[in-house]
Amino acid sequence: MPPSSALQTTIAPPRSATPQQKRFNTLLRQIAQARAGLAMWRQSVGAYRQAYAKEVLPLQDSLAVARRARAFALDTLHDQAQWTGAENAALSELVRLAARDLLERDGGDAALRALFAKHGDADFDAERQRELLLSAELMQLATGLDPDDLAGIETDEDLLERLHRKGDEGHDKAQAERTAREADAERRRQSFAGERHEATDERAMQSLRELFRKLASALHPDRESDPERRQAKTALMQQANQAYAEGDLLTLLQLQLQVEQVNFGRIADAGAEQLGYYIKVLSAQLLELKQEMRRVETEFCLDFGLPPDLRVSAGKLGALIRQDKQVLHDHLARLGEEMHVLSDHAAARRWLKRRRRMRGEFESGPRFG
Repeated sequence: MPPSSALQTTIAPPRSATPQQKRFNTLLRQIAQARAGLAMWRQSVGAYRQAYAKEVLPLQDSLAVARRARAFALDTLHDQAQWTGAENAALSELVRLAARDLLERDGGDAALRALFAKHGDADFDAERQRELLLSAELMQLATGLDPDDLAGIETDEDLLERLHRKGDEGHDKAQAERTAREADAERRRQSFAGERHEATDERAMQSLRELFRKLASALHPDRESDPERRQAKTALMQQANQAYAEGDLLTLLQLQLQVEQVNFGRIADAGAEQLGYYIKVLSAQLLELKQEMRRVETEFCLDFGLPPDLRVSAGKLGALIRQDKQVLHDHLARLGEEMHVLSDHAAARRWLKRRRRMRGEFESGPRFG
């Protein structure tokens, strides 16, 4: 496909261009920018995936190993005999929390499951089920869910699915009533505009067909005796076929210029109606490009657990990699320092005392007076 820059300047000098011609020019610039932006996003996402797999995933694996080692180090520390009852309970809670956090990401680790059960009154599955039932009861009070709606809930995803389903039922009922009121008005509007819209679309497609037919006539390889030119025309004809199949007016116009069939002056001389059809097709292409770019951005965010409303330019995805790496390095450094503390009983006691004091201050809240 010809590069978007192949379509240079405008169809008429800016001072003499009509509003319609100015709109045509603007669409050409916007489509070229959107194509370049979409190409950059696709290229940047591909580079991000490679860098993420090479640089971030190994750090995540290292962090998971370090966090698992910390859980068992806390368990070893807990089993020593020099602790008070309160310290022993605090260490046991830390072990349980550490094991739980890891099991929520990898529930198949048998050793962690045993560690979790050792420091509590229930195994991991029973604990999760108990918490889900409690959450379900609270949700029932808050949302009015029936007991039957809560049956069979085993995971957080199950609970959210039931809530969405219940909410959708109420929404669907209200939506059905609203839709019924709007249906008659919409049918009346469509009956008036439908024929005109179909006629306009048909004329827009006719413009594409006319451009394609002219290109096909000029580019037909069988009409070229020179082997080198025949090969060049074959490549251009393939581009024209693809552009026509995709309804890509801009590329067909670019190809027109490339084979010197027309110039911008002749496009400028096109009638207002013909130019209007060009504008309609180009507007639709611009909308499709913007939607595709948004889809690529959203899919990227979903794939890597980023906020769906994240606003970051394609050229700055490398900064996200550097940020992820820095956060992971910081976590690994803190875990390394903590493991060093846990290897010394006196230092571990001071560390545990600070944690218990901080938790007490957090739970009691600020004091006044």
